[in-house]
Amino acid sequence: MMGSLFEALAEGFRLLFSFDREVYTLVGTSFRIATSSTIIASCIAFPLGTWFGLADFRGRKVVDVVLNTMLFFPTVVVGHLVYMFLTHDGPLGEYRLLFTRTAIVIGQVILATPIILTMVSNSVRQADPRIIKTALYLGAGKFRAYMALLGEVRALVLLSLLAAFGRVISEIGVSMMLGGNISGRTRTITTGIALLTSQGEFTRATSLGIVLLIIVFGVNLVVYQATHRAAR
Repeated sequence: MMGSLFEALAEGFRLLFSFDREVYTLVGTSFRIATSSTIIASCIAFPLGTWFGLADFRGRKVVDVVLNTMLFFPTVVVGHLVYMFLTHDGPLGEYRLLFTRTAIVIGQVILATPIILTMVSNSVRQADPRIIKTALYLGAGKFRAYMALLGEVRALVLLSLLAAFGRVISEIGVSMMLGGNISGRTRTITTGIALLTSQGEFTRATSLGIVLLIIVFGVNLVVYQATHRAAR
């Protein structure tokens, strides 16, 4: 067992650094989709998260519960719901988005948005509310005042992006159901692992899993260094 694991580990590093075309196609597809999903989700979640963090309204606890529940949305449920909208008979069927990268991005945005929104909201609540008042007093507009507030909690904001990116690049339900696992187009690292496992190619599947872990570790290391510099 340990021998097979070390063999897979060595194969994973070999695949990553030997410029294997198939592996880099999977890595590139996964990165592009996950990065696009995280950026779109952040554009939605940053303003909403800032507002939720600052606003005091009736039903706020209910909203918090709903958002916390969405953090644990099963990927297959999200994939199924989006599939119903994008299928030929669905409301968006005419756009023929099913089994495309765009479909995967839609599903992953739904997964990533609650993560960023919740973490940004909690971060803003911990920040000093006088930051916005001071910025406005000094002549900054509302947008720059809010950006100043987010700047004070930028380490936590970066962590929210990392958490969202890690969630979407490692999920499989949305990618499989909405992308169709099409080689060279919508096949990602996770769906590639599933395919290889189903074909009995366990060593190569394990190696791809290790490639994914190496990538996530690398991204985590970069963000860790960035957050520590930001916290100084």
